[in-house]
Amino acid sequence: RVARNAQKFVQEAQVALGFPIEVIAGVEEARLIYIGTSHEAPAVSGNRLVIDVGGGSSEFIIGKGYEPKLLESLYIGCVSHSIRFFPNGAIDPHAFKEAELAARREVQVIKGRFSKSGWNQVIGSSGTARALSDLIADNKLNGSGEKSTLDPLDNSGAGVITLQGLKGLKKRLLDFDHIDRVQLINLKDDRRPVLPGGLSIMLAIFDELGIERMEVSDAALRVGVLYDLLGRTQHDDMRFVTVEQFMQRYAVDREQAHRLGMLAADFLAQLPKPNHESRTDNLALLGWSANLHEVGLSISHNGYHKHSAYIAANADMPGFSKNDQARLAALLLGHTGKLGKLSNNANFTDWRMLFCIRLAHVLCRSRMD
Repeated sequence: RVARNAQKFVQEAQVALGFPIEVIAGVEEARLIYIGTSHEAPAVSGNRLVIDVGGGSSEFIIGKGYEPKLLESLYIGCVSHSIRFFPNGAIDPHAFKEAELAARREVQVIKGRFSKSGWNQVIGSSGTARALSDLIADNKLNGSGEKSTLDPLDNSGAGVITLQGLKGLKKRLLDFDHIDRVQLINLKDDRRPVLPGGLSIMLAIFDELGIERMEVSDAALRVGVLYDLLGRTQHDDMRFVTVEQFMQRYAVDREQAHRLGMLAADFLAQLPKPNHESRTDNLALLGWSANLHEVGLSISHNGYHKHSAYIAANADMPGFSKNDQARLAALLLGHTGKLGKLSNNANFTDWRMLFCIRLAHVLCRSRMD
């Protein structure tokens, strides 16, 4: 998401893999993580806090049942933090303190809203949480009697992270001056370089949010993506919910949006379909474009299509990938005005849909059936 050469890398990676790559926003990642975690965890009364410390970012979600209510993504991760504060694997108490303080400053931004919502259960997901819980259990740093409710058959104490365990792990880590010399039972080679960064971030999170105990789930983003894709085939597509929310937020003229969408869809149905395209997906994108083409009016009538495109490209839109948003924004930008603004975009290929929505827009200017 933050790489300066992201576009070039994605293009080359797509060729190498033979599959399209969709980059998702941090908040969308948070939503998918919660979906995956909540579907694999036992039901709990009240709110659930899910925390995912990744390599370059950390996601925080409060939800109830299967529905996320509060989502945030912070640019602190075990890899980036380890590189920044523990270069070349060097470890010392001062660097660890600085790493904790830096992470705490980031978490303080979301602390107020999250603490106000409250939670009855805390779940950690993905590699950092699992690695820390395993190290704490294997090195007997949690104390006795800890047992995960997510895996009631496991009596080893794995799957649970306590504040006591994190502090014990920190004490053990700071006995060494370099990560290569750290001696901890079952410290895996792939986790060794990022342990200081991940541990300092998790300690900062526990301290700032007042967490004493966290349970660890193996279900996260990957599982959430599968549930989300399954929902799309079962008429439970989050993208339609998002578009509906945007229409309400920006007071869209629903009759005009419907009028434009139906006419554009009729035009698209009359055009031959390229073999590599999905008509269902194209009709959905065309419909969303029609529904959102006037959201920019909430900012200004002058150049409203530019405002509409900006909103679509930059807003948090649950269910939409960055590629989805870029395609949607291009259609909103090009539905009226000159085409020069799109002809220079080598990545734009939705000319058939653009033709349909432009023609429909011309014919619907009277705003009458």
